[in-house]
Amino acid sequence: MTYDFDGLIDRRGTDSVKWRLFGDDVLPMWVADMDFRSPEPVIRALCERVEHGIFGYGVEPPELREVLVQRLARLYGWAVPPEAIVFLPGVVVGLRAACRAVAAPGDGVLVQTPVYPPIWHAWRDTGLSRHEMALTRGSDGRYTIDFEALERAIDERTRIFVLCNPHNPVGRVFSAQELERMAEICLRHDVVICSDEIHGDLILSGYRHRPIASLAPEIAARAITLMAPSKTFNIAGLHCAFAVITDAGLRECFCAGQAGLVEHPSILDYAAALAAYRDGQPWLDELLPYLEANRDYLLEYVRTRLPGVSVGRPEGTYLAWLDCREAGIAGNVHEFFLQRARVAVNDGATFGPGGEGFVRLNFGCPRATLTEGLERMRAALL
Repeated sequence: MTYDFDGLIDRRGTDSVKWRLFGDDVLPMWVADMDFRSPEPVIRALCERVEHGIFGYGVEPPELREVLVQRLARLYGWAVPPEAIVFLPGVVVGLRAACRAVAAPGDGVLVQTPVYPPIWHAWRDTGLSRHEMALTRGSDGRYTIDFEALERAIDERTRIFVLCNPHNPVGRVFSAQELERMAEICLRHDVVICSDEIHGDLILSGYRHRPIASLAPEIAARAITLMAPSKTFNIAGLHCAFAVITDAGLRECFCAGQAGLVEHPSILDYAAALAAYRDGQPWLDELLPYLEANRDYLLEYVRTRLPGVSVGRPEGTYLAWLDCREAGIAGNVHEFFLQRARVAVNDGATFGPGGEGFVRLNFGCPRATLTEGLERMRAALL
């Protein structure tokens, strides 16, 4: 193993929001930011750029667009023309830009709950109305889609469907059949699909990520796909993301909607993204088995040692969605673990309907950190 994912790195005093928001005695296991050193090629590229000593306005590196085109073809068999890529300072920015591009105030944005808070609040941030449907949670904690409910949630004002795949927080990696069914419903109702695929590289064994736009040309013509290296390579503080929009008209609307409002990535953002995508795969190849082992350790610990808590098996991401409704916790679950265990996890209620009584836990950390957090939570429950 080339990379040491067991090494404990002290992040206190580094202006990390994850480690600074709560007290020094709190173990933070909340925001989607891993506690691993980023790939060496990324660090080296940033050092070289800093050593140059001039930080003016930047443009995309000449190689970056072609590196992305080749990557999408290699991973997904997806032939994306270079001009279809639009660079952005973040996926959330792209989400808002997509909503503004295809919908007017009062139009509807469809979301599936529970879901990542910026998706849940996309309607509020863009002057739209929210149309929602609940994912169905099985007895094993695995979520599925009620397609009839999805179609019922669409009306004549629904303009855009925001898909989260892999899904944050429930950890599903949707199958080709599920994606095709969702796309068929959207196309039949003339609804644009905005697909947040920021966790698409973080797929655990036995599953496969498929960009929804890669399934068929007619789907791609009505899709805006959002991706970024930030979660994959643990560079969330470096703001370079991209949209893939193969339809020229839709792309023109998207770009027009962000003109004058959305900044471009900086030269450091671009440098990190290029190094990550061009040279970071060996690091990712070692990270994924480590995350999978953490996931399996977490599942067994919850099953045997956290009374009243259950969790579905994450298929992708490094996020676990813990159901604490049978744990006998009075009041807010997030506050309980924060005050009683001194562990910070995300409050499930912030993910919309279906999140009450749940918390989201980040297991993208050294095994010792994960163990300490789970043991603190166990002690609080006993």
